[in-house]
Amino acid sequence: MDAVLVLNADLGPLHRVPIKHAIRMLMRQVAEIHEAEPDRLIGIFPMPKVLRLVRYVVTKWRYTSKPAWSKSGVLRRDGHQCGYCAASATTVDHILPRSRGGRDSWKNTIGACYACNQRKGDLTPAEVGMQLRFQPSVPTWSSMMQR
Repeated sequence: MDAVLVLNADLGPLHRVPIKHAIRMLMRQVAEIHEAEPDRLIGIFPMPKVLRLVRYVVTKWRYTSKPAWSKSGVLRRDGHQCGYCAASATTVDHILPRSRGGRDSWKNTIGACYACNQRKGDLTPAEVGMQLRFQPSVPTWSSMMQR
């Protein structure tokens, strides 16, 4: 198990945390175990699967129009698959290169494998003869939390 789901005090999902962080939350008594794996312990605590916060945390950020752009967000949105060849994506490629005025935005970036990113360089996909497998889109908060 690599991550533990954290629920708000009203049982609404917030995010996932590594197991070490989950144990620290239990030790600081900011969360309680909502669901645990049977017969597995970490020290004095049962192995948590789901934690519930003791106090409600206001989540206004979830209701903003969209998540902020980030490289890890682009890779998560694209399922860590290259937008050109479906290999494992390890980098982010700018469809309109930054050298030509392309910006860091959801609709101008796509996950790419190292080989495709190097092949494309600072050209557009049309200039190199590469096709996008899908059009990049602006993700929603719920789609980002599910991946």
